[in-house]
Amino acid sequence: MSDELQARLATIDTATIHEAQGRLGSLDPGIKPAWPAPRTGGRAFTVRCHPGDNLAIHRAVAVAQPGDVLVVDAGGHIAGYWGEVLTVAAQARGIVGLVIDGGCRDVDAVAELGFGMWSRGVSIAGCVKSTPGWIGEPIACGGVVVRTGDFIVADRDGVVAVPAELIESTTAAAEARIAKERDMMDRLRNGELTLDLFGLREALARNGIDDGV
Repeated sequence: MSDELQARLATIDTATIHEAQGRLGSLDPGIKPAWPAPRTGGRAFTVRCHPGDNLAIHRAVAVAQPGDVLVVDAGGHIAGYWGEVLTVAAQARGIVGLVIDGGCRDVDAVAELGFGMWSRGVSIAGCVKSTPGWIGEPIACGGVVVRTGDFIVADRDGVVAVPAELIESTTAAAEARIAKERDMMDRLRNGELTLDLFGLREALARNGIDDGV
């Protein structure tokens, strides 16, 4: 994946990407921004933890590449798998964000550092560091299979994963959708109706409805 293609995809909102790839790749909406972070996009680096144990995340921070987004399967367990210490370490390595099906903490400090953090919940409970877990292998995060090398985009609407082999086609489809919607917005401002632009009158007619508009 070229840097130019990655930069283009990272700027596109998650809903548009989700629609552009056939309404696939949307992580469980229970995974939300821990603070109102700006849109974040990057190559996925995957992690799977044992419940209550974040040693695998420490391993991942040591080997992930600049521009990566860590995607962590913690089984939905809400504990402080990630916080200020790991954020500082990750930023020093060039890691740009975290998506975790699990918990995080130190939200105020992480927000001050400007690090995008999407999680299933927040908890002050600490984690042990005993079992190595798995890094770089396929995981299930928020009900979606994610592999290292896939692309992740996260914003205030949610998180979407794009399989590596679909990055180019999804980017092209998303950009085409943006152009189409820009034209649609202009037509709406000029007074046209969504009933006509989306061809919804036929659906109403099938249900015996004629609003006379």
